[in-house]
Amino acid sequence: MSTRTTDPVPDLEFPAKPSPLVHRIFGEPRFQTESDVAAVAFAADGTVHSVDEAGILQHWTSDGKLLSRHYLSDLETVWRFDPTAQLLVSGNDDLRFWNVGTGTLQGRAGRNSWVTALAFTADGSIVASGHDDGKVRLWDSAKQEMVAEFVGHPMPVSALSFSPDGRKLASAGEDRAVRVWDRDTGERLAELLSHTDRVPALAWNADGAFLVSAGWDTSARVWRLGQPDPVMLLNSHADQVVALASGPKSGQLATADSDFEIHLWKDPERATPGAVLRGHIEEVRCLAFNADGSRLASAGADRVIHVWDTATGELLAGPRPKAKHELAIVPSDGKLRLASTGAATFRFWDVETGAELPPSGDGPAHSVAASADGRWLAVGGVDHFTRLYDLAKPGEPRRLEATKPPIGSLAFDINGGTLAQTSPADGLVWLWNALTGEPRIILIDAADNCTLESVLLHPDGEHAICGGIDYLATEDRTGAVCVWHIAKKERELVFDVGVNALAIDSPGRYLAGAGLDGNVHVWDLQSQEEVFELAGHRERVNCVAFSPDGSFLLSGGDDMTVRVWDVLSGRLLVVREFDAAVQSLAFSPDGRWLFTGNANTTCYQMEFEKVLED
Repeated sequence: MSTRTTDPVPDLEFPAKPSPLVHRIFGEPRFQTESDVAAVAFAADGTVHSVDEAGILQHWTSDGKLLSRHYLSDLETVWRFDPTAQLLVSGNDDLRFWNVGTGTLQGRAGRNSWVTALAFTADGSIVASGHDDGKVRLWDSAKQEMVAEFVGHPMPVSALSFSPDGRKLASAGEDRAVRVWDRDTGERLAELLSHTDRVPALAWNADGAFLVSAGWDTSARVWRLGQPDPVMLLNSHADQVVALASGPKSGQLATADSDFEIHLWKDPERATPGAVLRGHIEEVRCLAFNADGSRLASAGADRVIHVWDTATGELLAGPRPKAKHELAIVPSDGKLRLASTGAATFRFWDVETGAELPPSGDGPAHSVAASADGRWLAVGGVDHFTRLYDLAKPGEPRRLEATKPPIGSLAFDINGGTLAQTSPADGLVWLWNALTGEPRIILIDAADNCTLESVLLHPDGEHAICGGIDYLATEDRTGAVCVWHIAKKERELVFDVGVNALAIDSPGRYLAGAGLDGNVHVWDLQSQEEVFELAGHRERVNCVAFSPDGSFLLSGGDDMTVRVWDVLSGRLLVVREFDAAVQSLAFSPDGRWLFTGNANTTCYQMEFEKVLED
């Protein structure tokens, strides 16, 4: 039988339908905003403030839990926090001053030309506004009164920055020139001409010794006053430099580019690099260091605030771009429990009440699986260990050790007696006796020279199936899906398709893979042939799941949709759109409930019949 490839259906012919009514939400979205983030700042206590383009001011804990929200104004085009994150200024054709703690409007000023840039002095006493007529105006923050005005550029002002002592003001214009001014006299102290494209951001270093300008010409430039040429070009970026921020430590700098990367610099004058931070999936619009420079907050068009460790480059809060939010449904005496790896620590809920249950909060988790009878719960750690809980006997879990962290994928057999465990890094599949905690079999190079992204145990109890990605792209393939006979330790079947996840129907005939190519692949294990290649997702496909009765195949992805396919025909039945990327799917055993594990760390519960409704 030949593979049937389905073509993507245009939006106009098959529009994504609104999200169905969600019965319950488990968990809280962390650092998720409602529109593109326009400004971000740390408070003195380490909490984070943000304001988005819709004018929503939000206050967050250091790990992203929402503390408060205030709706300000959706008419503003530019926002800026003062250095203490107590005052917020916005601009359109005037300036508005907001109390950050209460979200109240403290005053208005201006009614001049359109505001295009804002900057505060280090003590917050003066705010500078740049305008589309090229003028720069200085305002007393407390009185909301203008104290000075001068023409900065013949074209609109694109960026402003005060020196740490507040005596000098740097401005950039759409004329690509950078100028430095004496704040009190308005005298032009320097004109810096080198950029060949737009200059969207400026920042002085902590001691005021030099100025850094960001350019769409793919470089940031380091300037010392009195020298007409830059003393250093920071040209490690592959694309436009769109944002930058100086830290409180001398020489500490962060630059962001339109390729969504953030570069840290230990000494910009010598172009001494630090870590490169990757995790954003859209343009970074704003950056902010905390008071001691140990943390950097970044945010922008992907509507998720990220917090980084500036020493190591580790992502401390926000989404984990390389992690999967996995789910497991645990039945118990007619009731359901839900296990999730989406948050910073493992979460476990009573589905009926929403209450958290032990072992919720027991450390970070990378993967999870539960036995069909509800007795066993396996939680794969970010370390070498899988924690195996006997839910019939509360107590400390067994710790099953793998060779390399993290524990990438877990699966129980249909009887719950055998647990499969993988480590993506070493290519091994371990099969454990759940009752004794002893290893039964180890499959070596289980996915045929690929990383291990997913593992399943076939309903027949005799086969293990695993799939992964050929990260070296050898032999012009993207990866492999391999079917093993467990007792013989022999690889019986290989499909040369890279996958992010696998699912098998309850009879064990059809196998589905979330393809690295953005399509969903379906194989008939009886005929050993691929029967469908289902196209339609516009971004990475993260997960696949069969309904318990085997009639439907579901897929979810980074395009924030769940797609429902008819198993026998491969026909796309419905598309449901959500407010976050869908990273995992799970059904209740009776097929009534569908659960999604979302990139914003939440889980949604919904009636599957409502998902299918036209």
